[in-house]
Amino acid sequence: MSLINYIKGYITSKNPAHVVIEAGGIGYGLLISLNTFSKLADQKEAQLFVESVYVRDDNPRFYGFYDEEERELFRKLISVSGVGGASALLMLSSLSAVEIAGAINTANVTMLKSIKGIGDKTAQRIVVDLKGKMGKHEGGIAQILTTSYNKNKDEALLALVTLGFPKPAAEKALEKAIKQQGISTENVELLIKAALKNF
Repeated sequence: MSLINYIKGYITSKNPAHVVIEAGGIGYGLLISLNTFSKLADQKEAQLFVESVYVRDDNPRFYGFYDEEERELFRKLISVSGVGGASALLMLSSLSAVEIAGAINTANVTMLKSIKGIGDKTAQRIVVDLKGKMGKHEGGIAQILTTSYNKNKDEALLALVTLGFPKPAAEKALEKAIKQQGISTENVELLIKAALKNF
């Protein structure tokens, strides 16, 4: 656990991997995931939850998270032997928390291996160590099995992104089409058309 629980202040600089928050006259540099970067959007001020990871005893790296749930998942990932802060952050930038939880709980080693830097042994170790221990991220596993890992849904998502829609917005539109309109994922064309109505 980090000595600093959270930092609240003005965002003085930001990019998809790093943010500087000024609080009390001090600029705190925090490594962030793409997920946190997206949620910060155009905010001028922010409160980020902090976790420190020691590369060496005298060299801590500080990571910032938009919410405590993402930080908790980060902590679980770095508890696995062979998964450091950089790898865990890359996982959180490549997949959503729900997708990571789903991959772990369904032993989807292939999905975990698709993340840069995560090899076969590490992916298997993550599944063995964390399966059934995802806490708040356990929810919605049945939905994940029927949607997130559905090949047709993935194809529809790729098509929407290719059309120029941002991936997060495209994912929400697809989920809305599946949930509210009862659209089946068996027909890619119908799925795309239904999703387009949700933008």
